[in-house]
Amino acid sequence: MSHTSGVRQAQKEKTRRALLDAGLRLLEDQSLSSLGLREVTRVVGVAPAAFYRHFRDLSDLGVALVEESLGSLHALIRAILADQIGDEERIEATVEAVAEQVRRYPAHIRFIARERHGGVRPVREAIAAELDRFADEVADAFAPQLTPEGWSAEDVRILAQMYVDHMVMTATAFLEVPPDRPDEERRVADTARKQLLLISLGRRHWRDG
Repeated sequence: MSHTSGVRQAQKEKTRRALLDAGLRLLEDQSLSSLGLREVTRVVGVAPAAFYRHFRDLSDLGVALVEESLGSLHALIRAILADQIGDEERIEATVEAVAEQVRRYPAHIRFIARERHGGVRPVREAIAAELDRFADEVADAFAPQLTPEGWSAEDVRILAQMYVDHMVMTATAFLEVPPDRPDEERRVADTARKQLLLISLGRRHWRDG
């Protein structure tokens, strides 16, 4: 790659990053369906035509934000599930991981929470696909332990979906805690741990009948 083409590529990536950041910032207070393309380009300081060099439309930008918001979580969750630790330690690690993700990336989590059932279909589908991937990964982690105990693949997948749904619910609860209320954050964490423990206890006795 020549020096000139390298500079152009770097500038292109910089502009794309700026468009994503601007979109995310504007989506703090509105839904994607109400966002205007000119709003985004005005923040970045580029002409509207420049937007189309990076994204087909605003829904395409939204899908990119979904991948950015949830993509990094896969490795984290896989690592927690792969650790040979007890249920209580795994629950503690999961709740702390969700809390830390919300602390570090509140705008991304808020975007996912709002758009999961929002009015932009490609973005809804992208979120659903990412969460399905999470459920598949959790199911793959649980299957070696549960299948010998008589669990069907369908039941393992249902259990995995419960964990993923709980993760999303917990992230949303953390998101609603005011930054100056550590006591409220502790309450949310305690509730999340108890809920996961109840799911874990139910899992242990699912095949008792």
